[in-house]
Amino acid sequence: MNFSRLDWIVLVVTLLCIILYGVFKSRASKNPDGYFLNDRQTPWWVVMLSIMGTQASAVTFLSAPGQAYTDGMRFVQYYFGLPLAMVVVCIAFVPIYRKLKVYTAYEYLEQRFDLKTRLLTSLLFMLSRSLSTGISIIAPALVLHSMLGWDLTITNIFMGGLLLIYTTSGGAKAVAYTQQLQFIIIYAAMFAAAWWAVKLLPEGMGISEALHIGGKSGKLNVITAGITEQGFDWKDRFNIWSGIIGGFFLTLSYFGTDQSQVGRYLTARSDGESKLGLLLNGMVKVPLQFGILLIGVLIFSFYQFHKAPAYFNLAEERNVKSSRYAGEYAAAEKQYEQLQDERNGTLIDLAAAIKGNDENAINQYREELQLHEVAAKRQRDTVKAIIKKANPGSDANDTNYIFLRFVGDTLPNGLVGLVIAIIFLAAWGSIAPALNSLASCTMIDFHRRLTKRPMTPLIEYKWSKRYTLIWGIVCIIMAQFAYNLGNSLIEAVNILGSLFYGPILGIFLVAFWLKRVGGHAVFGAAAIAEAIVLTVYFMKIVSFLWLNVIGAAAVILFSLLLQPFCGKVGVKKVAVEN
Repeated sequence: MNFSRLDWIVLVVTLLCIILYGVFKSRASKNPDGYFLNDRQTPWWVVMLSIMGTQASAVTFLSAPGQAYTDGMRFVQYYFGLPLAMVVVCIAFVPIYRKLKVYTAYEYLEQRFDLKTRLLTSLLFMLSRSLSTGISIIAPALVLHSMLGWDLTITNIFMGGLLLIYTTSGGAKAVAYTQQLQFIIIYAAMFAAAWWAVKLLPEGMGISEALHIGGKSGKLNVITAGITEQGFDWKDRFNIWSGIIGGFFLTLSYFGTDQSQVGRYLTARSDGESKLGLLLNGMVKVPLQFGILLIGVLIFSFYQFHKAPAYFNLAEERNVKSSRYAGEYAAAEKQYEQLQDERNGTLIDLAAAIKGNDENAINQYREELQLHEVAAKRQRDTVKAIIKKANPGSDANDTNYIFLRFVGDTLPNGLVGLVIAIIFLAAWGSIAPALNSLASCTMIDFHRRLTKRPMTPLIEYKWSKRYTLIWGIVCIIMAQFAYNLGNSLIEAVNILGSLFYGPILGIFLVAFWLKRVGGHAVFGAAAIAEAIVLTVYFMKIVSFLWLNVIGAAAVILFSLLLQPFCGKVGVKKVAVEN
C-alpha cells in the first residue's frame, strides 16, 4: 500500500482537530445532567447529526461497500422499516421520556414495574452495547493492521485511548458536537472515493455504464422477495419482508430503548426538537445508506476493467506468500487473473452493446458475464481455502477489506489519508455515545439507585467520568475478541443487537400497552424470551432480523400467560399515559 508523508499529515491533522474540538466543546455543567444530557440544550440539527453519527459507525463505511461488492445492494432492505419506526418512537417513546425527565430509558421501567425489571433491562442493554462497541473499535484497528502492518492489539489500545481523551472529559456535549463535524468530513470523503472510482473507468465510460455493468452482474438487487422454489426462505438474511418487519422491530428497539440513541435525543431543548431530529433521520438514513452501498457497486465495476486482487486482506496475503503454501497461492492467483482477462473481453463487448442500445447483444453478454462471475467466485473460494491452510486462525472472509484495498491501491496521495481518517472518525462517532450511554446506565441505574451513601452532583459527575473510562477499557478488551467473527462487520453488529433487542423492546411494549401486567410477569417473560431467541439463533432456524420479532412477541405472549399466576403483585399505576 502506498501511504505517503502527505497521507500521514492529513491523517494526523484531521484526528488532532477532532480531539481538540471535542476538548474545547467539553465545557458543561459538572453534574450528571450536564455530563449525560448537555443540560438538555442541544438544538435539533445537532440532535439529528448526533443520532446519525451514532448509528453510522466505522463498520458502516468499512464494511458496507464490501457487502455490496460481494452480495449486491440487498442489504439496504434492512433499513426499510426505519422510517416507520421513527414515527412510532416519536408517538410512543419520546413523550414519556421527556415528561418524566429521565436520564436513561430504563428509569421508566421501575416506575411502571419494579426495580428488578429496570436492572435486568439495563443489564441486557449494557451487555449488547459493550459487545457491539468492541466491534466498532476493532474496525479502525483493522485498517492499520491490514494496510500498514501495525500490531492489532497495540492499535486497539492506541486508537481507543485517543478517543477517551474527549469522551471522558466532555460527556454528551463533546460527543454531540464532534459528531456534527465528523459527519461532514465523513460523507465528503466517501463520495470523493466514489467519484475517483468512476474517474478511473476506461475512456467513454461514466457512472451510468458502471451501474449498468453492476446491474447486469446482479449487484443492483435492491429489492428481493426471499422466495425460492420451496417457498419463503426464512433463513434469507436480507429481503423486503425481513427488512420491513424485522428491520422495523430492530430499529424500534434501537431508537426507542437503546440508551446510546435515547441519550442523543434526550439532550434536545424540547419535545418537538427531539422528534424533529428523529424524523429527519428517518427520512435521510435510507438514501445515505443506499449511497454508501452504491460505492461498493462502483468499486465492483472498477475492478471489472482493472486487475482485482485474488484476496483483499493485505496482511493475510503477505502471510501466505511467506508460507510454504506460497507456490500453491501463486498458481491460484494466476488462474484468477486469467479468468479476469477472459471477462474483460466480454465487458468491452457489453459496453459497446450498451452504447449501441442493442438489447439482444446486451442480454447475450450479460449471461456470459454471469458465467464469468460464477467462475471467479469459485476461484476466489479456492484462494480463501489456501489462506485458511496457511493460517488456520485467520478469517477467510475478506469483505471488510475490499474498500480499504481499493483506497490504498488507487487513490492519490492525501486522499488516502483522508479516507483512513474518516474510518477513525466514524468509529469515534459511534463509540463515544456508546461509552457515554454505558456510563449513564451504570451511574444512574445501578450506582445512584443502589448506593446508600448520599452524593452531591459533583461527586456523581466524577463517578460518571470514571465509569466512562472503565467502559472504554472494557470495550477495548472486548475488541480483541471481535476479529474472527466470520461475518462482515456490519452484519456482526446487527446480529449481536438482534440477540437482545427483541426482549428489550417487548418489555417496553408491555409497559406501554398492557397496563394490567406487572413486574413479576414481565421479568419472567423476558428471561424466557431471551432463552428462546438464543436457542433459535444457535439452531439457525431463521435469519437474524426475525429474532427481533420473535423476542418482542415472546415477551408479550408470556407476560399475558404468566400474569394470572402473579396476581396483582408488582402491578403499578402508570406514571405517564401514552
